[in-house]
Amino acid sequence: MLLRLPTSVSEAQECLAEGAVPVGGATLVWATWQREGFPELAMSLRKLPQANVIGAERLGAAVLLGQMDGRVPDVLRRAAGTVGTGAVRRAATVGGNLVGSALRCLLPAALVLDARATVLESDGVRETDLAEVVAKRPLLLSLRWSAPLACAYRKLPADAGAPPPLVVASALHAGDGAGDGEGGGAGYGVRVAARDGYEVFEGAAVTGVDPEETLESLRATALGDLPAAAWAVVRPQVLDLLARER
Repeated sequence: MLLRLPTSVSEAQECLAEGAVPVGGATLVWATWQREGFPELAMSLRKLPQANVIGAERLGAAVLLGQMDGRVPDVLRRAAGTVGTGAVRRAATVGGNLVGSALRCLLPAALVLDARATVLESDGVRETDLAEVVAKRPLLLSLRWSAPLACAYRKLPADAGAPPPLVVASALHAGDGAGDGEGGGAGYGVRVAARDGYEVFEGAAVTGVDPEETLESLRATALGDLPAAAWAVVRPQVLDLLARER
Protein backbone atom coordinates (compact mmCIF):
# COMPACT_ATOMS: atom_id res chain seq x y z
CA MET A 1 0.00 0.00 0.00
CA LEU A 2 1.26 3.46 -0.95
CA LEU A 3 0.28 6.21 1.52
CA ARG A 4 0.08 9.75 0.16
CA LEU A 5 0.30 12.80 2.48
CA PRO A 6 -0.96 15.80 0.51
CA THR A 7 0.03 19.25 1.76
CA SER A 8 -2.45 21.25 -0.32
CA VAL A 9 -6.10 20.92 -1.33
CA SER A 10 -5.15 20.61 -4.99
CA GLU A 11 -2.78 17.75 -4.19
CA ALA A 12 -5.48 16.03 -2.11
CA GLN A 13 -7.86 16.44 -5.04
CA GLU A 14 -5.33 14.74 -7.31
CA CYS A 15 -5.09 11.85 -4.84
CA LEU A 16 -8.87 11.44 -4.92
CA ALA A 17 -8.83 11.42 -8.72
CA GLU A 18 -6.23 8.64 -8.58
CA GLY A 19 -8.53 6.55 -6.39
CA ALA A 20 -6.78 7.06 -3.04
CA VAL A 21 -8.70 5.71 -0.04
CA PRO A 22 -8.91 8.15 2.91
CA VAL A 23 -7.24 6.50 5.89
CA GLY A 24 -7.70 8.89 8.82
CA GLY A 25 -6.25 7.34 11.96
CA ALA A 26 -6.95 3.84 10.58
CA THR A 27 -8.61 2.79 13.84
CA LEU A 28 -11.77 1.73 11.97
CA VAL A 29 -10.27 0.28 8.78
CA TRP A 30 -7.09 -1.51 9.77
CA ALA A 31 -8.77 -4.73 10.85
CA THR A 32 -10.85 -4.76 7.66
CA TRP A 33 -7.76 -4.25 5.52
CA GLN A 34 -5.95 -7.05 7.30
CA ARG A 35 -8.90 -9.33 6.64
CA GLU A 36 -9.84 -8.26 3.11
CA GLY A 37 -6.63 -6.82 1.74
CA PHE A 38 -4.98 -3.41 1.68
CA PRO A 39 -5.79 -0.80 -0.99
CA GLU A 40 -3.08 0.04 -3.49
CA LEU A 41 -3.27 3.75 -2.68
CA ALA A 42 -4.33 5.49 0.55
CA MET A 43 -4.35 9.13 1.63
CA SER A 44 -3.98 10.81 5.01
CA LEU A 45 -4.84 14.49 5.62
CA ARG A 46 -2.51 14.87 8.59
CA LYS A 47 -0.20 17.19 6.61
CA LEU A 48 -3.01 19.29 5.11
CA PRO A 49 -3.33 22.63 7.00
CA GLN A 50 -7.05 23.02 6.28
CA ALA A 51 -7.74 19.65 7.89
CA ASN A 52 -5.73 20.32 11.05
CA VAL A 53 -7.16 23.61 12.33
CA ILE A 54 -8.42 23.73 15.95
CA GLY A 55 -10.35 26.76 17.16
CA ALA A 56 -13.43 28.19 18.84
CA GLU A 57 -15.41 28.06 15.58
CA ARG A 58 -13.56 25.61 13.32
CA LEU A 59 -12.20 22.08 13.56
CA GLY A 60 -10.24 20.08 11.01
CA ALA A 61 -11.13 16.53 10.03
CA ALA A 62 -7.58 15.27 10.62
CA VAL A 63 -7.47 16.53 14.21
CA LEU A 64 -7.02 13.66 16.64
CA LEU A 65 -9.73 13.22 19.27
CA GLY A 66 -7.04 13.42 21.94
CA GLN A 67 -6.00 16.87 20.68
CA MET A 68 -9.37 18.45 21.35
CA ASP A 69 -9.03 20.76 24.35
CA GLY A 70 -10.28 24.10 25.64
CA ARG A 71 -9.85 25.68 22.20
CA VAL A 72 -13.10 24.01 21.04
CA PRO A 73 -16.55 24.29 22.66
CA ASP A 74 -16.90 22.11 25.74
CA VAL A 75 -19.60 19.98 24.14
CA LEU A 76 -17.13 18.81 21.47
CA ARG A 77 -14.24 18.36 23.89
CA ARG A 78 -16.34 16.24 26.24
CA ALA A 79 -17.76 14.16 23.39
CA ALA A 80 -14.26 13.39 22.12
CA GLY A 81 -13.11 12.50 25.61
CA THR A 82 -15.67 9.69 25.90
CA VAL A 83 -14.61 7.87 22.71
CA GLY A 84 -12.80 4.59 23.30
CA THR A 85 -9.58 4.40 25.26
CA GLY A 86 -6.72 6.86 25.48
CA ALA A 87 -4.87 4.85 22.85
CA VAL A 88 -7.84 5.14 20.48
CA ARG A 89 -8.16 8.90 21.06
CA ARG A 90 -4.47 9.34 20.25
CA ALA A 91 -5.06 7.84 16.80
CA ALA A 92 -8.72 8.38 15.85
CA THR A 93 -9.63 11.53 13.91
CA VAL A 94 -12.64 13.83 13.79
CA GLY A 95 -13.33 12.84 10.18
CA GLY A 96 -13.05 9.15 10.92
CA ASN A 97 -15.54 9.43 13.76
CA LEU A 98 -18.13 11.43 11.82
CA VAL A 99 -17.78 9.75 8.45
CA GLY A 100 -16.36 6.30 9.10
CA SER A 101 -17.98 5.27 12.39
CA ALA A 102 -21.43 3.76 12.83
CA LEU A 103 -21.61 5.32 16.32
CA ARG A 104 -20.57 8.86 15.31
CA CYS A 105 -20.00 9.91 18.90
CA LEU A 106 -19.20 13.48 17.83
CA LEU A 107 -22.35 13.91 15.76
CA PRO A 108 -24.75 15.07 18.51
CA ALA A 109 -22.20 17.68 19.65
CA ALA A 110 -21.66 18.90 16.08
CA LEU A 111 -25.41 19.08 15.46
CA VAL A 112 -26.14 21.29 18.47
CA LEU A 113 -23.40 23.65 17.28
CA ASP A 114 -25.28 23.81 13.96
CA ALA A 115 -21.98 22.94 12.29
CA ARG A 116 -21.44 23.11 8.55
CA ALA A 117 -19.02 20.77 6.79
CA THR A 118 -16.39 21.58 4.18
CA VAL A 119 -15.85 18.56 1.95
CA LEU A 120 -13.50 17.74 -0.90
CA GLU A 121 -14.72 16.06 -4.07
CA SER A 122 -13.05 15.31 -7.37
CA ASP A 123 -14.41 18.55 -8.83
CA GLY A 124 -13.44 20.78 -5.90
CA VAL A 125 -14.28 21.99 -2.39
CA ARG A 126 -17.80 22.81 -1.24
CA GLU A 127 -19.79 23.30 1.94
CA THR A 128 -22.69 21.11 3.01
CA ASP A 129 -24.70 20.08 6.06
CA LEU A 130 -24.07 17.19 8.42
CA ALA A 131 -27.01 15.21 7.06
CA GLU A 132 -25.23 14.86 3.73
CA VAL A 133 -21.95 13.99 5.45
CA VAL A 134 -23.66 11.13 7.28
CA ALA A 135 -25.60 9.91 4.25
CA LYS A 136 -22.98 10.17 1.50
CA ARG A 137 -19.70 9.99 3.46
CA PRO A 138 -17.66 12.47 1.41
CA LEU A 139 -14.06 13.36 2.24
CA LEU A 140 -14.45 15.75 5.16
CA LEU A 141 -11.94 18.60 5.41
CA SER A 142 -13.32 20.61 8.34
CA LEU A 143 -16.30 21.80 10.35
CA ARG A 144 -17.30 25.37 11.14
CA TRP A 145 -19.93 26.87 13.44
CA SER A 146 -20.80 29.98 15.41
CA ALA A 147 -19.61 29.73 19.01
CA PRO A 148 -22.49 28.98 21.42
CA LEU A 149 -23.25 31.00 24.54
CA ALA A 150 -23.28 27.79 26.59
CA CYS A 151 -23.37 24.07 25.94
CA ALA A 152 -23.73 20.75 27.74
CA TYR A 153 -23.03 17.08 27.13
CA ARG A 154 -23.80 13.78 28.83
CA LYS A 155 -23.06 10.20 27.84
CA LEU A 156 -24.54 7.47 30.01
CA PRO A 157 -22.34 4.56 31.08
CA ALA A 158 -22.69 1.24 29.28
CA ASP A 159 -21.45 -2.28 29.78
CA ALA A 160 -19.09 -3.87 27.27
CA GLY A 161 -21.06 -5.52 24.49
CA ALA A 162 -24.24 -3.63 25.39
CA PRO A 163 -26.11 -1.39 22.92
CA PRO A 164 -24.61 2.09 22.39
CA PRO A 165 -25.27 4.30 25.42
CA LEU A 166 -27.54 7.31 25.33
CA VAL A 167 -25.82 10.57 24.42
CA VAL A 168 -27.45 13.98 24.94
CA ALA A 169 -25.90 17.27 23.79
CA SER A 170 -27.34 20.78 23.89
CA ALA A 171 -26.27 24.33 23.16
CA LEU A 172 -27.64 27.80 23.78
CA HIS A 173 -27.25 30.23 20.88
CA ALA A 174 -27.83 33.87 20.21
CA GLY A 175 -30.56 33.83 17.59
CA ASP A 176 -33.53 31.52 17.21
CA GLY A 177 -31.65 28.24 17.69
CA ALA A 178 -32.55 26.98 14.23
CA GLY A 179 -30.15 29.05 12.19
CA ASP A 180 -27.83 28.24 9.31
CA GLY A 181 -24.49 28.31 11.09
CA GLU A 182 -24.38 32.11 11.02
CA GLY A 183 -26.32 32.90 14.18
CA GLY A 184 -30.01 33.39 13.46
CA GLY A 185 -32.52 36.04 14.46
CA ALA A 186 -33.03 38.05 17.60
CA GLY A 187 -33.32 36.51 21.05
CA TYR A 188 -31.99 33.12 22.09
CA GLY A 189 -32.49 29.54 20.99
CA VAL A 190 -31.57 26.11 22.24
CA ARG A 191 -30.52 23.15 20.11
CA VAL A 192 -30.61 19.56 21.39
CA ALA A 193 -29.42 16.30 19.84
CA ALA A 194 -29.59 12.81 21.29
CA ARG A 195 -28.19 9.48 20.14
CA ASP A 196 -30.46 6.65 21.23
CA GLY A 197 -29.02 3.35 20.04
CA TYR A 198 -27.69 4.06 16.55
CA GLU A 199 -30.29 6.74 15.79
CA VAL A 200 -29.70 10.45 16.28
CA PHE A 201 -32.58 12.84 16.97
CA GLU A 202 -32.34 16.62 16.94
CA GLY A 203 -34.48 19.66 17.47
CA ALA A 204 -34.36 23.40 18.14
CA ALA A 205 -36.61 25.87 19.92
CA VAL A 206 -36.76 29.55 20.75
CA THR A 207 -36.33 30.16 24.46
CA GLY A 208 -38.89 32.13 26.41
CA VAL A 209 -39.86 33.17 29.90
CA ASP A 210 -41.29 29.74 30.71
CA PRO A 211 -38.77 26.88 30.37
CA GLU A 212 -41.64 24.38 30.19
CA GLU A 213 -42.84 26.03 26.99
CA THR A 214 -39.36 25.61 25.51
CA LEU A 215 -39.39 21.93 26.46
CA GLU A 216 -42.82 21.49 24.86
CA SER A 217 -41.50 23.10 21.68
CA LEU A 218 -38.61 20.66 21.67
CA ARG A 219 -41.02 17.75 22.13
CA ALA A 220 -42.79 18.91 18.97
CA THR A 221 -39.60 18.23 16.96
CA ALA A 222 -38.00 14.87 16.13
CA LEU A 223 -36.89 14.76 19.77
CA GLY A 224 -40.46 13.87 20.65
CA ASP A 225 -39.77 10.35 19.33
CA LEU A 226 -37.27 9.72 22.11
CA PRO A 227 -38.38 7.26 24.82
CA ALA A 228 -39.23 8.50 28.31
CA ALA A 229 -35.88 7.26 29.66
CA ALA A 230 -34.06 9.54 27.24
CA TRP A 231 -36.25 12.51 28.14
CA ALA A 232 -35.29 11.93 31.77
CA VAL A 233 -31.79 13.02 30.67
CA VAL A 234 -32.81 15.65 28.13
CA ARG A 235 -35.14 17.55 30.46
CA PRO A 236 -32.71 18.40 33.31
CA GLN A 237 -29.92 19.19 30.85
CA VAL A 238 -32.09 21.66 28.95
CA LEU A 239 -33.42 23.25 32.15
CA ASP A 240 -29.87 23.73 33.43
CA LEU A 241 -28.84 25.28 30.13
CA LEU A 242 -31.83 27.64 30.14
CA ALA A 243 -30.98 28.68 33.72
CA ARG A 244 -27.64 29.95 32.42
CA GLU A 245 -29.49 32.25 30.02
CA ARG A 246 -31.00 34.24 32.87
